[in-house]
Amino acid sequence: MHLAARIFTVAAAPFVGSFIGVLVSRLPAGESVIAGRSRCGNCGHALAARDLVPLASWILLRGRCRYCRAPIGALLPLIEAAALLIALWAALQSESLESCVFGWLLLALGVIDWRSFILPNPLTLSLAVSGLGFALSAGTGALRDRVIGAAAGFLVFAAIAALYRHRRGREGLGRGDAKLLGGIGAWVSWQGLPLVVALAAAAALLMVAVRAAAGQPVQSTDRISFGPFLAGAAWIIWLYGPLLIAAAS
Repeated sequence: MHLAARIFTVAAAPFVGSFIGVLVSRLPAGESVIAGRSRCGNCGHALAARDLVPLASWILLRGRCRYCRAPIGALLPLIEAAALLIALWAALQSESLESCVFGWLLLALGVIDWRSFILPNPLTLSLAVSGLGFALSAGTGALRDRVIGAAAGFLVFAAIAALYRHRRGREGLGRGDAKLLGGIGAWVSWQGLPLVVALAAAAALLMVAVRAAAGQPVQSTDRISFGPFLAGAAWIIWLYGPLLIAAAS
């Protein structure tokens, strides 16, 4: 990635993170992400432009609303910082804007699923479409592999979810997870999918073990968001998958 492009993506990253924060708060509630001004969740006061400068506004206001002084949660600045980290990470790996788009979409999906246990269709569809769109410039071979990856990712998880529902009589793996894995397959292709699933499953099991060690064991009926684990694993495989595949072979 050219230096100018790296500088642009890094500079734009906090603003992208701010928009992701809007997606995280509004999509699960069924609200428009375009219409309507941002407001304080406590007093309802419309926020001015100076209140919406990514990271800087929250720091200068010491995490409180300018108008009612109510505490402002740290989620939004954390999302903005994460979006910046993704851009810096991609730049250090000499990756392109393509990587940033992938990482930012994964960030939005992972946070929403973690908070609300849903994976919105507009975002999973955007993930799949953008992955296949970027593949068009990489040649017919890459596009074919990504189309297969998208189909395989969705169908495999959809089949597992249907089998679990048939055997246990309740939902185990959500349809959103199948759509997310399909979208991921549109980026990492079918070759990268097994590593994504394996890494995500290992991370989820580690989380369960840590909770059990901390005295908070996970019950069989507890809901666990798998989306964040899939998103994190997909990002690692996207950046380092070729190295991992070569090492495995």
